[in-house]
Amino acid sequence: MKFSFLLPATAFLYTSLSAQVKKHTPAASAKKAPVQNIAASINSGKAVYTQYCLTCHQADGGGVQNMNPPLIKTSYVLGDKGRIIKIVLNGFNQKVDIDGDTYNNIMPSFNYLSNQQVADVLTFVRNSFTNKASAVTVDEVNKIRPAGKK
Repeated sequence: MKFSFLLPATAFLYTSLSAQVKKHTPAASAKKAPVQNIAASINSGKAVYTQYCLTCHQADGGGVQNMNPPLIKTSYVLGDKGRIIKIVLNGFNQKVDIDGDTYNNIMPSFNYLSNQQVADVLTFVRNSFTNKASAVTVDEVNKIRPAGKK
C-alpha cells in the first residue's frame, strides 16, 4: 500500500515513452531509405555496367593497358562527378591521360541511356572495384545533360 502512488506514475511514464517511441520510428526508417536506394542504384548500375561497359573496362574494372582506362581508384572515377557524367554522355574521341597513364581507345557516347541509368552505373562504378565514393543522383545527371533529353 505504501507504493500505490507508483502505479499511476508508472502508467503515465509508460504512455509518455510509448508516444515518444512512435514519434521517432518513422524518422529512423527514413534515415535507412537512402542506404536502400543506394543499394538499389548499385544493383541496377551493375546491370548497366555488364551490358555496356564490361567489354572495355573488364569485369574487375581494370581496363586494358594503353587502351581503356581502369575504373579502380582513379581521379576520374572518384573525383568530380560532373566530369565523369560528361564522359558517359559525350564519350571520348581522343587519347586521354588519366593519373599519369595514356589511353588511346575511343569511348563512344552513351547519351541514349536514361538519366537514371547513367546515375546508377556511375554509382555502381564509384562503389565497386574497391572504390568508395558518394552516389551519383539523377538530379546531378539532369544538370549536366542538355534540357529535354532522357
